[in-house]
Amino acid sequence: MSEPHGTQESATYDVVVLGAGPVGQNVADRARAAGLSVAVVERELVGGECSYWACIPSKALLRPVIAVADARRVDGARQAVTGRLDTDGVFARRNRYVADWDDSGQARRVKSLGADLYRGQGRLDGPRRVTVTRDDGVRRRLTARHAVAVATGSRPVLPDIPGIAEARPWTNRHGTDSGTVPARLAIVGGGGVGVEMATLWQGLGSQVTLLVRRRLLPRMEAFAGELVAQGLAEAGVDVRIGVRVTALRRPDPAGPVTLTVDDGSELEADEVLFATGRTPGTDDIGLDTVGLTPGSWLDVDTTCLVRGVDGDWLYALGDVNHRALLTHQGKYQARTAGDAIGARAAGLPLDDGPWGDHATTADQHAVPQVFFTDPEAGAVGLTAGQAERAGYRVRAVDLDFNAAQGANLYADGYQGHARLVVDLDREILLGVTFVGPGVSELLHSATVAVAGEVPLKRLRHAVACFPTVSEIWLFLLAACRREHEQTRTGS
Repeated sequence: MSEPHGTQESATYDVVVLGAGPVGQNVADRARAAGLSVAVVERELVGGECSYWACIPSKALLRPVIAVADARRVDGARQAVTGRLDTDGVFARRNRYVADWDDSGQARRVKSLGADLYRGQGRLDGPRRVTVTRDDGVRRRLTARHAVAVATGSRPVLPDIPGIAEARPWTNRHGTDSGTVPARLAIVGGGGVGVEMATLWQGLGSQVTLLVRRRLLPRMEAFAGELVAQGLAEAGVDVRIGVRVTALRRPDPAGPVTLTVDDGSELEADEVLFATGRTPGTDDIGLDTVGLTPGSWLDVDTTCLVRGVDGDWLYALGDVNHRALLTHQGKYQARTAGDAIGARAAGLPLDDGPWGDHATTADQHAVPQVFFTDPEAGAVGLTAGQAERAGYRVRAVDLDFNAAQGANLYADGYQGHARLVVDLDREILLGVTFVGPGVSELLHSATVAVAGEVPLKRLRHAVACFPTVSEIWLFLLAACRREHEQTRTGS
């Protein structure tokens, strides 16, 4: 899509957005709903990392792997599963969902919002000013009357170890846009990207080795990582926990890569994928022109206004503020900030108290996350350890999913585990974790309970349909009640 017809060397808008991914599009949408004029600047594909190299392609690729695994858990269906996945079909499915990396449809969406799209590198140039440099060197100067919103996301971090450049490692981008299956794939890192990529490529026929320094899914309850590690191992992944890669060698660019591990072993693979963290996309957006440090995470208040910048005009949304590197949480921040920008522009009071219309309270109390592994792992809110460190009096209530008949009907021999983290003083839930087949679609009920601070006495009246996996709520709440009564009576 070309720039707006009639665009001159400079232009003025109410709001200028840096980044046209889902987060940038959402803040633009809410600012337009408030009647403000908006310019959106994008240096890569409109739609961002999520649309082309992260959430969308990874889930498009993972779904066939999980679908086959689910079928194999049901007698009568498992007999129909023969042979391997059709990798050409899986890759074609991924390509459809990323529109063959053609962003014209997403560009039309930006236009449909009533926003103007500028392609090029956007950089701050002092308060409320942005310079856009196109690939051909042409520059445009944009001025924002009310706000500049930074939604430039993050990119993968590669560790500084000998041989890293020579090894030419994969990152999440290579892991989701590759059209060939490596015979042997080493994956370094046990977070969400690491475990999902291990699930995906093992399912597509690669022999995967997963190398992890501590434990899998370290920000979730410990049992989540343990069950996912068990599932990966059962699928054929070589899971090695407590190891660190110290060096890499790839003398022949077309040959295999050798990893040296701190336990004294060496591992040869056809490709190596590093999933070892992210860094903010703020190194080349002109932060120094407004008194901030290039390449830094941006500290924000509850409306996502950047602290340390005078004038209440600079906002940071999504990955760049480091609150929760999750697309859905960034979109939530963008909707909230867009409404706050509109209110400030109109001179209206802000509703920025806890759970207010202009507050991102969920960032602290109710962040949901799901990892599409086999089994799936989903959680919202605080773990038991996080809640205790925050000063709450808590009780963790645990239950295996096979307590629910619906789970057993969903999968023969269903294996999964659930935990509620109960605030003993207020009798509400601070956190919920589910691990098991299909739990991704169960998590929103937990998110509603945590975000709504629904009393346990009221949750008892939310009746789960029989026979569904959701019946686990009935048994978890009954366990909560039993433990409460035992504590009260001292029995």
